[in-house]
Amino acid sequence: MSLPAAFLDRPIAHRGFHDLAAGRPENSREAALAAVERGYGIELDLQLSRDGAAMVFHDYDLRRLTGAEGPIRQRDAADLAALPLTGGESGIPRLEDFLALVAGRVPLLIELKDQDGQMGAAGIGPLERATAAALEGYDGAAAVMSFNPHSVALMARLAPDRPRGITTSAYRAEDWGLLRAPVRDRLRDIPDYAETGACFISHEASDLARPRVAELKRAGAAILCWTIRSPQAEAEARRIADNVTFEGYAPP
Repeated sequence: MSLPAAFLDRPIAHRGFHDLAAGRPENSREAALAAVERGYGIELDLQLSRDGAAMVFHDYDLRRLTGAEGPIRQRDAADLAALPLTGGESGIPRLEDFLALVAGRVPLLIELKDQDGQMGAAGIGPLERATAAALEGYDGAAAVMSFNPHSVALMARLAPDRPRGITTSAYRAEDWGLLRAPVRDRLRDIPDYAETGACFISHEASDLARPRVAELKRAGAAILCWTIRSPQAEAEARRIADNVTFEGYAPP
């Protein structure tokens, strides 16, 4: 399997084309529609609700993006859908509703957030099953990825026809302080690429010069990157990456 051209021929808006000043919070319906209007692909994040729904939301805790207290996993999907995102007019979308909104008009790069806490297998299953169920029958271009290779491996079984990749990083201790050092050291070398049947990585932009990235590219992997915040950074990243995930500016 290879990553379809739709994921490579247009920039991908990080958490949608969000802009709080314009009333478009990240991962919101408003941000999704703004990306569709401009023809950008959309990167989005998934977290799990208490009752097992895949919700389009980045953080584990609700405070930064809603002002509410507590983890997202302590609330049911209906409550989350009614909880307004700060700076916008809508609540946290269920993945099914987000898919219906986009309706195949632009490609979706879907990141499943690690539910284990240490990139292991213990927390894997409910979010992946909810994601696969939501994607069943969706006709648009949609690829899945995760920092947790166990999640990617499970998606290979649950949704074998969907392109999948690994979100990758330099795993610096200062950025990943809650992740044990042996785990950081292992994941840094992207050892699970072949085993998971991945066809792309989405790598930390500041670490694109890593030899392992070049090795995977020579072997046929598509190289995406996160997160680009200026035209100058985009030009630099494209010396290595096949496409960029961006925010804070509007690529042509």
